[in-house]
This record gives sequence, C-alpha cells and structure tokens, in this order.
Amino acid sequence: MTRKSKIGLIGAGWWATANHLPVLVERDDIELASVCRLGADELQQVKTRFGFTHATEDYEELLEIPGLNGVIVASPHTLHYEHALAALKRGLHVLCEKPLTTKSHEARELVAEADRNGVELMVPYGWHYSEFNQEAKRRMDEKAVGDIEFVMCHMASPVRALLEGKQFLSTGGGAGDNMFEPAADTWADPVIAGGGYALAQMAHSAGLAYWLTGLEPRTVSALTSSPGSRVELYDSFSVRFTNGAIGSFSGAGALPDNQRFQLDVRIFGSEGVMTIDCDRARLELLRHDGDNFKMDLPPDAGEYFGGGPTTNFADIVTGNSSINWAPGWAGMRAVEMIDAAYRSVESGQTESV
Repeated sequence: MTRKSKIGLIGAGWWATANHLPVLVERDDIELASVCRLGADELQQVKTRFGFTHATEDYEELLEIPGLNGVIVASPHTLHYEHALAALKRGLHVLCEKPLTTKSHEARELVAEADRNGVELMVPYGWHYSEFNQEAKRRMDEKAVGDIEFVMCHMASPVRALLEGKQFLSTGGGAGDNMFEPAADTWADPVIAGGGYALAQMAHSAGLAYWLTGLEPRTVSALTSSPGSRVELYDSFSVRFTNGAIGSFSGAGALPDNQRFQLDVRIFGSEGVMTIDCDRARLELLRHDGDNFKMDLPPDAGEYFGGGPTTNFADIVTGNSSINWAPGWAGMRAVEMIDAAYRSVESGQTESV
C-alpha cells in the first residue's frame, strides 16, 4: 500500500469546508490527519464528514501529530501569522489563505522561515491556475513587454453583505453547498478582520499582479471609503515600485449578488502592453514591433479555480510536484502594499513599504 501524506487543517470554517476539504477527501494519497477549529460540536461535524483521524480545538496539539507533512491555515486573517509560523518552524509545507498576513513584517518573516526550512509556502490564488494566466506569466518572465513602466490592476466582488456583517447571499464567486456560513466578524469587524476589501479581496488581484510582474512596492498613497460598513468597501491605491515604475490598484466590494468577479490587469512596458482580463477571458499582447499575440479562449476560461491551489499543495506535499504556482512571496508583496495603503489612509500621506 502506498504511504499517504498527512495534512492538517487549522480553521475549518466556511471556505475550508466548502473548497479545500472536498478536494483533499477525494485523494487516495492524502490522509486528513487532524483538524482544528473552535466549537466542539462543529469540530465533530467536520471530523465525521471528512474522515479526519484526529480533531482538536488547540492548534499546537494538531502540530504535534506524528508524521505530519503539511498544514492548511484557514483561520481568521489576524491569526494567519501565528498559525503559519508555528507550522513552518516545524518544517511543514504550509498553504495559508489570503491575505497571507495583515502586516508587512509578518509576511516577510513567514517567507523567510519557509526558505530557512526548505519548505513551500503557498497562498491559494485560484486565478494562477488558469491556463491563460500561466501563459501570461511565462511571457512576462521572458520580458514580453520589456521593462515594466506602469501597472493597472482592478478587482470588484459581490461581497458587500459580508463586509457589512450581513447574511452572505452571493452566487458570484462562492463555493457550492456550504457546511457553515461565513462568520460575520471575521469579515466585518475591523479588529478581527484586520481591514476590509483590500485584505479580504484585493489580496487576490494584487497577488496576481505581483506574481506576473515580479515588481516590489516602494511607496503607496491610498484612499478608501466605507459607506454602510465598519470596514472599507472601496480602495484606490497609487503605488511606486522599486524599479521606478508606477501603478494603480483599485477595488470595489459592491457588485450585485448575482454577478461574478471583475479582475483586470494591464502591464505597460518599454516594448508593449499585456492585458489579462479574467471576467471576460482575455489575454492579449500588443507590441511596438507588431509581434502581437492574442490567445483564443472560451468564455469561461477566467473562472476562479478554487481547487487549483489545493491540488497543487497536495501534489507538493506528496512529492508529485515541485512547482508552486502561488508562492508566498507574491502574497507577501500584496500584503506589503496593503499594509502601507492602510497606513497612508490613517496618516493622509504617502507611506513607505
């Protein structure tokens, strides 16, 4: 019998039970070794439904499970750092939900700890698993637009109810049947959530933009607004990168509930411009020398692939793959920008990363 690799889950709430666990439970090379969440009744429900070997309300007890190979961290945003760092220090591969952390120094420490221990740190960015986004990444790595001079990145989501602490009714981007409903305070309480739309959703789009470009943010000037909410619904960031390029990152958490995500990244460089459009499934390269490229895509090519990162993580944990399509450093760059943006909103000035 082939040995199964052991994965633990910290934070078995709405998204983990609707997205990660349905993928893992179908794998015959993965043992769901331990699950951790608060609430004894809910914990037992998860253990029984997905066949976990062990269950606990103490994440440190989970990390002591013999032979553990990897851990998924899906706890509230402000707990990601504590839970992921503890797992990385034990030499475990970690898949940590977005945002990677809520503070820049925490994100940098997680990336450094993973490097020190020779393990993978992943952030589950589902759009990284679209064929055309991987093609865009390949071409960007080959300097398809030349030296990057300007980046535009926009995202909008049907999550207003979540950010206002109301019942989540969206069919736009959620998972299928929900075992648990989203906990309102983990989205709408500014202390527990750590922020609003930028952390909750722009961590996605910024992670994609930074992964595609490899840029590093240097300074950020930001505006946000919060109509009807304790956390922000709208974000507008002006960014200068370390290479001298500039960028514009925007976000809106108020699409109608029956709509899907908008996500659009445009990268301008010395030799051309690349357009990556997920909601309209478009990849186009326009070059000054006329060597243009446009990928023929079906209308649904840009759908969010929630199972992609989970499958990738399982393949890494089992040794079936060494490719991390959603590396921790991309999540770190997103957090560096968002952290500086929130500080800019407080100070009313441009803030350094």
